[in-house]
Amino acid sequence: MTTVHTLDRVVIRFAGDSGDGMQLTGDRFTADAAVFGNDISTLPNFPAEIRAPAGTLPGVSSFQLHFANYDIMTPGDRPDVLVVMNPAALKANIADLPRGGLIIADTADFTKRNLARVGYEANPLEDGSLDGYQLHALDLTQLAVEAVKEFGLSRKDASRAKNMFALGLLSWLYHRPTEGTIKFLTEKFASKPDIRDANVTAFKTGYAFGETTEVFADTYKVEPAPMPAGRYRQISGNVALAYGLIAASKKSGLPLFLGAYPITPASDVLHELSKHKRFGVTTFQAEDEIAGVGAALGASFAGHLGVTTSSGPGIALKMEAIGLAVMTELPLVVCDIQRAGPSTGMPTKTEQADLLQVMFGRNGEAPVPVLAAQSPMDCFDTAIEATRIAIKYRTPVILLSDGYIANGAEPWQVPDLASIPPIDPGFATEKNGTDKEGAEVYYPYRRDPETLARPWAIPGTAGLQHRIGGIEKAKDTGAVSYDPANHDEMVRTRQAKIDGIVQDIPDLVVDESDGSEGARVLILGWGSTYGPIVAAVRRVRKTGRKIAYTHLRHLNPFPANLGEILKSYDKVIVPEMNLGQLALLLRAKYLVDVQSYSRVRGLPISLGELAVDLEQEIDKLEGASR
Repeated sequence: MTTVHTLDRVVIRFAGDSGDGMQLTGDRFTADAAVFGNDISTLPNFPAEIRAPAGTLPGVSSFQLHFANYDIMTPGDRPDVLVVMNPAALKANIADLPRGGLIIADTADFTKRNLARVGYEANPLEDGSLDGYQLHALDLTQLAVEAVKEFGLSRKDASRAKNMFALGLLSWLYHRPTEGTIKFLTEKFASKPDIRDANVTAFKTGYAFGETTEVFADTYKVEPAPMPAGRYRQISGNVALAYGLIAASKKSGLPLFLGAYPITPASDVLHELSKHKRFGVTTFQAEDEIAGVGAALGASFAGHLGVTTSSGPGIALKMEAIGLAVMTELPLVVCDIQRAGPSTGMPTKTEQADLLQVMFGRNGEAPVPVLAAQSPMDCFDTAIEATRIAIKYRTPVILLSDGYIANGAEPWQVPDLASIPPIDPGFATEKNGTDKEGAEVYYPYRRDPETLARPWAIPGTAGLQHRIGGIEKAKDTGAVSYDPANHDEMVRTRQAKIDGIVQDIPDLVVDESDGSEGARVLILGWGSTYGPIVAAVRRVRKTGRKIAYTHLRHLNPFPANLGEILKSYDKVIVPEMNLGQLALLLRAKYLVDVQSYSRVRGLPISLGELAVDLEQEIDKLEGASR
């Protein structure tokens, strides 16, 4: 008879060789947790190599899931449960597991050769080195092979079902529903009946193994989290970004054109959008990054919603064409899914180090609005906002996400699409001026006095023939101009147009709730630091300390009240996954000595470390004032 323990939250990490199906296993457990009603947050972590040598440390792939009965903000700093499929997975992850944590290890690959390959002199499952943990060493591979014997698969194919056996076991251990995974496997392998039946059988057998053996004396249950009524689905950042772009396309009435070149971790946006041709989406996998952005800009010229996606190295290649979009003043949405660099860097790891690149990485004075999504589901809203600005102000807009957001998942309440305001492209349909002789003419660079946006005429519109290009434009006419005074005026006008977007940006709101009224310390973040910041602030406030926080979506231009906010606090701390890029911009613009909190480890900022460091900063400030 097992004892059922009710927990508020659990963090599970599945780890194995990159061919062991850990991403699929974690994704399925996540989906089942979401269906059950838990709040979820995930952190997939996989090798950059297409196929690293089996059983080696560089080949370890992991998937971490945090699920809870309350609103959570991060995938967790450290796992409570570690499921490992080989010695390399144990070696790579054991340092993150707290003493007393649960280990479920597949013993099949703990051979002398595999142990030596990763530096184990003795088998850690047998030498007592794991005595401080709850260790369950099981031959999951052999159990899976025996379970699917009736289907006549080779041992190699049969052993691949071990991840489903493990998933079934964990589903029993944490009282997860099983119907969703069975339905998923049935549909995924519908064309391969033997593989379908083997995976379903392995999953069910893993569940039954936990239920019928006495290996585990305890099981655990995490109740559903209270959430507002509505329709929910699990969503990753890249999928939410794709959906946001589609919604923006529909709300603007513009066909969506994506010109992109595959690059980690942005490729999934291309993959997802390619599935939705029925919504008027055209996807073009270009031969390189420059062709991708060039095609997207051409689509914008033709009256479509032009979008291009990439990561840092690709954004560098696109910069000349983004400068062309600045000069031609055409809408263009550029999505930068950041990763660790420089150069190729760590392609599958996360970072926030492209901020200065997207702000200033073009030749000449070429100002561009910059926005950043704060979470996977926020990618949807940020994509719509980026499109709205691009169309209204006739400008390229850069949207920043990163690998953590792109690959992570959380519950998303499907919005009421009717509640999303329409986006009016406001195409030019008639002439807008007269020449010296008094004849009506079309001036392609005569601006809206409120937004400073130039008119957008679809090629072929009768009477609105015009020429655009990369050479400086004469005011109003758009003719080629090398006049010094005109160039100065056009440069300042383009900058004023971007600066004027601030009128469409809501004032920043500072959170001083939970007894933090009158806090002297403000923590300010952008992008994916949102989750760790909010979680750390909650932890700090529980100690009785006061701390305020706020978060930026608009990075260029900044909200109008940002300077006033920064000067209202004795200390402003800015956590970033870079060496202080936002802090540099804030110091330069507002002359406030903000304090940078930098972490560039290819991983999200640790909420535990951040909370401790914030407590120390608050205590230091309070102590100095006594």
